Amino acid sequence: MNQAKTNASHVFLLDVDNTLLDNDRFGADLRAHLTREFGQAECDRYWAIYEQLRDSLGYVDYLGALQHFRLENDTRPGIYNLAYWLLDYPFEHQLYPKALESIDELNKLGRAVILSDGDVVFQPHKIERAGIRAAVRGEVLIFVHKELALDAMLERYPASHYVMTDDKPNLLAKMKRKLGDRLTTVFVRQGHYATHTDLTDLQADLDYTIETIAELPTLAAELVQAAA
Repeated sequence: MNQAKTNASHVFLLDVDNTLLDNDRFGADLRAHLTREFGQAECDRYWAIYEQLRDSLGYVDYLGALQHFRLENDTRPGIYNLAYWLLDYPFEHQLYPKALESIDELNKLGRAVILSDGDVVFQPHKIERAGIRAAVRGEVLIFVHKELALDAMLERYPASHYVMTDDKPNLLAKMKRKLGDRLTTVFVRQGHYATHTDLTDLQADLDYTIETIAELPTLAAELVQAAA
């Protein structure tokens, strides 16, 4: 990551999974691969490990789940093929339409920055493989809990105003309550979190709702113009 050296009037913070790329599609492909290679029972066991790790660590860890998955029987060739499958997965094909183009437009209006949760290996790999890291010019932050790391983000990227786009409305609400008027929250209605979360108690903290990431540049331009 490059150290930010200058202030920007607006910093556009972007989530990754189900915001810029279709992580639900990746999950479905992984389930199909696990079932094909190991059978339904072993597929279910992998996802049970995945959920246990997420509960204990606070973030998803596909490679960590694989490490635990292999402990019961690590002589199967398919174990190592699964590792190759994960690392070779074409995340660039799961980008939402206009995702990278939207980042380019945001960089014309201010600075686009990835603000993501995740593990320290696979999440950066996913961002690199999808072409997202290049699109944001290396400006990538990955934390265990991004809503708890806002002070580090503020120090690294000083700005007059911040715009956070995410598919998880509860995270947007937590960030809004911490940063207040310094932050504009944009809820993008993509992925299973967006469609299965009760928004009743969160509406006050969601400034804008968009249906796809492709709508973000137009909204961002309006926000920058209004601020000017």
